[in-house]
Amino acid sequence: MRAEKGIFHKIDWVLVGLYLALVITGWLNIYAAVYDESHRSIFDFSQKYGKQLFFILAALILALGILIIDPKFFSQFSYFIYGFFVLALVVVIFSGREISGSKGWFAIGGFGVQPAEFAKMATVLALAKFLSSLDVDIRKGKDLLTASAIIFIPALIVLLQHDTGSAIVFFALIIVLYRAGLSGYVFLALIALPVLGVLALVVPKIILAGALLTLTLLLLLFIKRRLKNILTLGAVFLVTVGFIFSVDYSVNHILEKHQRDRIHVLLGQDIDLKGTGYNVNQSLIAIGSGKFFGKGFLQGTQTKYNFVPEQSTDFIFCTIGEEQGFLGAGLMVALYTLLFIRLVLAAERQRSKFARFYGYGVASILFFHFTINIGMTLGLLPVIGIPLPFVSYGGSSLWAFTILLFIFIRQDSFRYQLV
Repeated sequence: MRAEKGIFHKIDWVLVGLYLALVITGWLNIYAAVYDESHRSIFDFSQKYGKQLFFILAALILALGILIIDPKFFSQFSYFIYGFFVLALVVVIFSGREISGSKGWFAIGGFGVQPAEFAKMATVLALAKFLSSLDVDIRKGKDLLTASAIIFIPALIVLLQHDTGSAIVFFALIIVLYRAGLSGYVFLALIALPVLGVLALVVPKIILAGALLTLTLLLLLFIKRRLKNILTLGAVFLVTVGFIFSVDYSVNHILEKHQRDRIHVLLGQDIDLKGTGYNVNQSLIAIGSGKFFGKGFLQGTQTKYNFVPEQSTDFIFCTIGEEQGFLGAGLMVALYTLLFIRLVLAAERQRSKFARFYGYGVASILFFHFTINIGMTLGLLPVIGIPLPFVSYGGSSLWAFTILLFIFIRQDSFRYQLV
């Protein structure tokens, strides 16, 4: 066993470099998004870009602190950390502050802290701890149920806070279950459910049920017609038919009105460019107006005149598209792509199961945020209000993502000692 040579020994500097590149890019684009002629200094702490600089400095201190901590701490106290943040999610429902319709914020001084962002990190820790246990086999019903409960409990509590976007993010951890041995058929079925849900909103239910029945009968021709296989196929058919007939109820009684409206706009069932569809329409105008090279730093007209709401947070990608154009937006996507590839490669080289599953959890959460955020700014996905990792304005999201990533960087630096 080698002696410890300092906190920076064996650190993956590629991951650190990609993190810093995204954080700095985010800070500059927040400055561009809310630029004020009367507050030109990027270090003006009365403005969002000044506050973001404070958040960045605090995030770097957090990162340094994590690199100092013994990496075994995170696996040993995973369940405690998970329990703490689940409790925080419950408490905030009763004593938290409501922002943008979601009662999920603690008011601390002049800042708001959102425990849901940190609960994602805690859930990844707990899930990795469970899956790395010696006697756990995700192919067993009992173990799959336990792993699912670890994911769904915080997701359901966040849903009670009326924060559907953050609640959906937890479901990205299904990717970790697949890496742990979840059947490919189950994984594909879970991926197919959202597609089936969308079809249920645009295709008549009877026609969709008829298509599923036809598919089921065709499958009977290719499988071994044993009683178990026939019963399984029949059960799948009944569940899927029940699902498509429950979609309307879920949309109309679980989602908030503004969320229903956004789905209808996305599906072309309601064209409201001055109401629900305004954000996405202005977002597309901003990105399209940037063309290939962009209008230049601080030259975005859509940005300057506040045509796109929430442009420093959920719609920060619009600023990049307008001012840096297709080239700048492409470089941003390339940075994220390199980050995801590096995370997966680093996760695969881990000797510790805990570190490997945790690495996949980090990649899953960040990839889901990236895909949904950019998808909604391009009008490809419903607007559910989740930040672009390391780039969007906000302390809670930046700190939570920083902790999430640097715990893995710390685990990776000790991969030859952790087994």
